[in-house]
Amino acid sequence: MEVTGLSAPTVTVFISSSLNSFRSEKRYSRSLTIAEFKCKLELVVGSPASCMELELYGADDKFYSKLDQEDALLGSYPVDDGCRIHVIDHSGARLGEYEDVSKVEKYQISQEAYDQRQDSIRSFLKRSKLGRYNEEERAQQEAEATQRLNEEKTQASAISVGSRCEVRAPGQPPRRGTVMYVGLTDFKRGYWIGVRYDEPLGKNDGSVNGKRYFECQAKYGAFVKPSVVTVGDFPEEDYGLDEM
Repeated sequence: MEVTGLSAPTVTVFISSSLNSFRSEKRYSRSLTIAEFKCKLELVVGSPASCMELELYGADDKFYSKLDQEDALLGSYPVDDGCRIHVIDHSGARLGEYEDVSKVEKYQISQEAYDQRQDSIRSFLKRSKLGRYNEEERAQQEAEATQRLNEEKTQASAISVGSRCEVRAPGQPPRRGTVMYVGLTDFKRGYWIGVRYDEPLGKNDGSVNGKRYFECQAKYGAFVKPSVVTVGDFPEEDYGLDEM
């Protein structure tokens, strides 16, 4: 086989290895020596450069030659776009050894030791008083949440179980039904009104996450905020859904 020089400065090739089952598409300079090329392949296949044996295959996966001259340039071999360079590892590692991350020893640090580090994200947040380390902002958020909860409690206190109501949620048409539940819930913070709609316009049967708050048919139940509920004389309307 005749070894010729190629003028293109870079070449895009596929890299495969005896250590794993996947291929990587990479671009390299033709001016690299094979020794330099092997060093770059360490980051791709995980094999030490000193333990590599390189084989060159064409785009049709036909074997061309071994890349075994350490001081030869990559471009001095017939390497072209689409070729494959196969790395044979002689370090003693096994196929797939570098793919199973469960076998990789994890670095662990105690919370106490992490708190002492000055180069951590937590340390930066503390110094900058950001996020949960901003006491003023946290206090303001807690105050606002308490205020919202008190407002919801006041609104909910004016709504009685058994009352007829109309729900006017933003972006949705008015829906009529009967109030079945008033109070706090386990699924989300705040006060909620459980409504049994007159028609199957809801999302549940009066239960959420396995906990039942009231009884109704599936798709007739919903939980809404007190602010969107108006109680009063709202006769049951026929939406004609039973005829659909």
